[in-house]
Amino acid sequence: MKPNNLVEMLYRTVMKYGEKDAYMWKVNGIYQHMTYGVFWEKIHYAASAFKALGINPGDKVAILSNSNPMWGITDFALASIGAVSVPVYPTLPFDQVAYVLENSDARAIIVENEVQRQKVITGGTKLDYIITIYPEEEFSSGGELSYENFERIGKESLLTNWEDIWREIDREQLVTIIYTSGTTGNPKGTMLTHGNFLSNVETVKFWFIELRPEDLALSYLPLSHVFERMAGHYTLLSIGTTIAYAESIETIQDNLVEIKPTIMTSVPRLFEKVYARVMDEINGGPPLKKKIFHWAVEVGNERYERYLDSTVQDLVLGDAMPKSFTRKWNLANRLVYKKVKEKLGGRLRGLVSGGGTLNPDIARFFWSLDMPILEGYGLTETSPVITLNPMARSKVGTVGKVLPNLEVKLLDDGEVLVKGPSVMKGYYKNEKATTETFIDDWFKTGDIGEWTDDGYLKIIDRKKRILVLSTGKNVAPQPIENAINESPYIAQSLVVGDNRKFIMCLINPDYDNLLPWAKKNGVRTDSAEEITSYKVVKEFLEQEVKDRTEKFANFEQPKKILIISEPWTVDSGELTPKLSLRINVIMEKYQDLIEESYREGEVGNREVVGQK
Repeated sequence: MKPNNLVEMLYRTVMKYGEKDAYMWKVNGIYQHMTYGVFWEKIHYAASAFKALGINPGDKVAILSNSNPMWGITDFALASIGAVSVPVYPTLPFDQVAYVLENSDARAIIVENEVQRQKVITGGTKLDYIITIYPEEEFSSGGELSYENFERIGKESLLTNWEDIWREIDREQLVTIIYTSGTTGNPKGTMLTHGNFLSNVETVKFWFIELRPEDLALSYLPLSHVFERMAGHYTLLSIGTTIAYAESIETIQDNLVEIKPTIMTSVPRLFEKVYARVMDEINGGPPLKKKIFHWAVEVGNERYERYLDSTVQDLVLGDAMPKSFTRKWNLANRLVYKKVKEKLGGRLRGLVSGGGTLNPDIARFFWSLDMPILEGYGLTETSPVITLNPMARSKVGTVGKVLPNLEVKLLDDGEVLVKGPSVMKGYYKNEKATTETFIDDWFKTGDIGEWTDDGYLKIIDRKKRILVLSTGKNVAPQPIENAINESPYIAQSLVVGDNRKFIMCLINPDYDNLLPWAKKNGVRTDSAEEITSYKVVKEFLEQEVKDRTEKFANFEQPKKILIISEPWTVDSGELTPKLSLRINVIMEKYQDLIEESYREGEVGNREVVGQK
């Protein structure tokens, strides 16, 4: 029998695996552990504390913190009393935090530390309570609490009828309001229910990958992002998996080796960086090492092709690979795959990619090294997964097949529409936007897709991002940007050219790799701003773009390359918290440079232009 709500889902896990670790996280460089039993106990304390503070069913409470056990405790505690969590990205500046708090009608907020607390105070939103997980001082006012004191209130006011309360909650109960990352405007508050998430969790477990209680997952994406909330939080906790939190995005490499996870969720950017790092090391190594590596990749590609051509019966019985090939693959594994995998902990058996389109070449690369990447597709408004590549028949270059409990259709222009139990209730306090987003019961995703002959979905680009050249040609920027981002020397790229005769691209260098290359090639500066003014660097980056876009049609190849020397980051506003480009911010910031470049007129060959 299916659980009625997310709290009951977790309760069933606690009853089975109460003594098993639910969480691992670092404090002062040492990993801490929390069992499912202790996790459940702390949820009870927090739920009791919220009730004692007057938080009632339907009240909104924000969470402004990086991922840690207190995030999960707060999430389930609020859900258990019928209150509504409002996750806020910890990378947002104070004015955007204030917007979310005011728009959501938040009554209280849980903040991680003094940095996040100051954002709330600076924003000036009136709240009944600010609760700080790791405070730098004790608070004397009634509206300010340390998490320690908050938990003490819960212990002193422990709800004796707590189980009765959460068992009354059904699937239609609103559980969270998640604000979209706002790549093109103010974020909208997506209202999701217990049933929205449960329908996604239940189908993903059936359709996707066999998760096991003995699995160990490394989590680095923020829980404020719906992809991690569902795939790296609810789904894993429903199984009894242990979740280890990375210290930060900068420490992932070290944490992978320390934790040795078996599974991991990520956005494409991490896979792009790993690919770039591996290729840079191989290309800088001796010829024999390079030759062996490329031979092993070819063997891995052959294995992937055999996997695609095999029947499910062959895969289950282990007859998909002939013994002669298996001997060759075992040699490649010993010489190459195993060494690469050791740098990622050595135990990864499945990688999940979401939150953006993954370059097919990079996906195939990971498959060839015996690290399957399973790509899916979805949005915040769909809780989030719409399609997935099943483990038994994963096809690189697609986002998989539609989940069994959903329906998907394409409009004449290719826009993807979806309906089913994981689709949101609507946007909070925004009936106009809600109405505009639906055609009858069908949710309009805003993405352009196409079907393969065997029923897999491909996502081409966002509908609003399709560039229409003055020549009448249509250009989808995302595949071009994905190809350019394969370069280990380019961190991000943005293709522009709507209503123009040709496209150009803005590129943001990856200085971790570009600076060492520049030194080897006679450039005598460590300055990121200065390095891109050197002719040898400009020509090198231009060639990188040319090499990676030569497979595209002529009108899809950038005719000018604009090098932006200052890094694009979340803090400076060019990237969303999930590392997607904020296109409107970048376009506005570099509008003069773009206009000046186009005024120079149509050119027959690529031209590289430095930032001005």
